[in-house]
Amino acid sequence: MFEEDDDDDLRKPEQLPIYQKGMEIFDIVKTMTDLIPKDNEHLQITKGFMLEDAANLTVKVAGAEGGDLYDIRLECATIIRKSARDLVVQLNSLEMFGFEETQYFDLLRREVEEYRLLYIDWVQSFDPWNYIIDRWGLFNPPGVGPFDEDPDDLIE
Repeated sequence: MFEEDDDDDLRKPEQLPIYQKGMEIFDIVKTMTDLIPKDNEHLQITKGFMLEDAANLTVKVAGAEGGDLYDIRLECATIIRKSARDLVVQLNSLEMFGFEETQYFDLLRREVEEYRLLYIDWVQSFDPWNYIIDRWGLFNPPGVGPFDEDPDDLIE
């Protein structure tokens, strides 16, 4: 049986403001998309995309917090950024395909904007020196390249 880790350095994702705001956004998206007529195929497809994107706002925060390494955190943050932006863009699809409950649109836009501000602070809290070299070259800390020698390989 596993005992709960008392390490104060490990943050519980659900206690983070960005995670909590992500849950609020998911609830709004769920409430809004539950109003989509079941017989409108285009809106049902958009609903699926929106629910997935809304879920990413919490799932990927948890992944980043659990992964802890800089490259994993940045990868999760990138997916979050795309998902949050896609949520707002998909409002255009809802409108284009006849969704009539547009009173939710401004609310969702405001919540995503609040999330964006929390996101900025959250990403700035990442420790760039808790890393392994990203051999793909995308998520390395400043000054570290994909072809650099791994400092751990030098330990004998």
